[in-house]
Amino acid sequence: MNKNLKKMISYYRPYRKAFLLDMFFAVAASAIALIIPLIARYITSSVIFLDREEAFGQILGLGLLMTALVAVSCYCNFFISNYGHVMSAKIEYDMRAEVFAHFQKLSFAFYDNQKVGALMSRITTDLFDITELMHHGPENIVISVIKICGAFVIMICISPVLTIAAFALVPVMFVYAYFFNGKMKRAFRRNREKIAEINSQIEDNLSGIRVVKSFANEGIEREKFQRGNEGFLQAKKNSYRYMGGYHAGLSSFSMLITVVVLVAGAAFISLGTVEVTDLITFLLYINVLTDPIKTLIDFTEQFQNGYTGFERFMEIMSIEPDIADAKEAKELTCVNGTIDFENVSFRYEENSEKVLSHIRLHVDAGEYVALVGSSGVGKSTLCSLIPRFYDVTQGAVKIDGRDIRTLTLKSLRDQIGIVQQDVYLFVGTVYDNIRYGRPKAERREVIEAAKNANAHEFIMSLPNGYETDIGQRGVKLSGGQKQRISIARVFLKNPPILIFDEATSALDNESEKAVQDSLEELAKNRTTFVIAHRLTTIQNAKRILVLTEEGIAEEGGHEDLLAKKGVYEKMYHMHNG
Repeated sequence: MNKNLKKMISYYRPYRKAFLLDMFFAVAASAIALIIPLIARYITSSVIFLDREEAFGQILGLGLLMTALVAVSCYCNFFISNYGHVMSAKIEYDMRAEVFAHFQKLSFAFYDNQKVGALMSRITTDLFDITELMHHGPENIVISVIKICGAFVIMICISPVLTIAAFALVPVMFVYAYFFNGKMKRAFRRNREKIAEINSQIEDNLSGIRVVKSFANEGIEREKFQRGNEGFLQAKKNSYRYMGGYHAGLSSFSMLITVVVLVAGAAFISLGTVEVTDLITFLLYINVLTDPIKTLIDFTEQFQNGYTGFERFMEIMSIEPDIADAKEAKELTCVNGTIDFENVSFRYEENSEKVLSHIRLHVDAGEYVALVGSSGVGKSTLCSLIPRFYDVTQGAVKIDGRDIRTLTLKSLRDQIGIVQQDVYLFVGTVYDNIRYGRPKAERREVIEAAKNANAHEFIMSLPNGYETDIGQRGVKLSGGQKQRISIARVFLKNPPILIFDEATSALDNESEKAVQDSLEELAKNRTTFVIAHRLTTIQNAKRILVLTEEGIAEEGGHEDLLAKKGVYEKMYHMHNG
């Protein structure tokens, strides 16, 4: 059996009881659909010829029996539709939880090459298609096979000639449906592409609405959207044309089968080879026969969509995290904060150029180290190696003499606080965003962290203070305010090692001063790495490292580096020229 198919079937295991009941009720519903026409045949061929009183009694009894069968069939269909869908929703829940947890394990290297929208479709659209297949697929096959085979066996036992007449158009119906199904599938795929384009356009427009309005380009945006919208409308028209042909054709074939059976039956009755009751029974079986044929044809598309979605799901699940805990990884506790880079080299991908080459660096516990250098020399990359966002290609990074690859990722990252230039705040309140630094913190600790970050005053001036909703990505706050909330978050975390990644480069002078004061307060008695864009912000640093493509080119204090008249001096005069 195909490996993916085996894995797919394994998701039924926790719900096998519900699955077996679903199959049981599907079989029961199919059996009832086959039994009722036989009862009708018995009534028309035998009961109506009995004495009036006996016939009336039997008709009443059989009527009650058929009503009971309809009631059972009703419950069967209710169970299939309700509990069957609940089962598929639970499977979808399990798979979504599994893929989300897997996403959390994957490293930055994975996300560097992925689009968020594409990953979102794996966790929404793909999973819906998969679970629709896992719910409806087995029951549709069971119901269709039982109905078609059962109807065929019963019909051929009643009248072989009428059976041939009834099944004569079935192959043509299959070919017609297969042709239109293919056309519909391609048309609907085009629809999905068009709606994806429109969604992308809307997201782009709404994300950049401030730019649109600042250039007064609303008209241009409407025109762009109209072109996309018209393309989608045209694609929809095509798909509905094929859908119309598909459904109209299948309905016509159902009616044609009825006409063929009726004409053939009348002819055979006139020849005395077929009974009227047999013709009536055949007419009742036509719907029992044609509905599952449509279902089987629809199943081919459902299977393709669902199984393709599952293959995409398995593609993601088969990606092994390239950064994970070693088998005997130890917890990192009681950290002093000494950091060593021992002959460290790094490249993002195999066969690509090295970003860092043979870096040797010792940083004492509590030391404040500034990194400067032109764009692209690897300042952020160097700092990203400390929390193991990426693994070194060569050499080792050590904290307190312990190789970070021998430590658990959680305990390592719990000891490191990062403040970045591009602050990410989550949807929710100010309080929620600060508490993200230590989710179990008490309210007084959150407020204390905000005060240490010089954020308490502006937070209290907001409409609802700490309970103010900050909007998507903190859109209701200024750049300086967002940055101070992110610093408060790190204050609350209270780590012994800090990384400031150009944390003030995007701020105005006033905001930069407030944030700089907060950062200096946070850095006290902690091992701190500062990636500096503006050299003025790190002039007081006792140790400045100048990074070039060859590695650490210069090292020392601000005045010492100026006196060397090397790379740092050129950079300083360029910035202050």
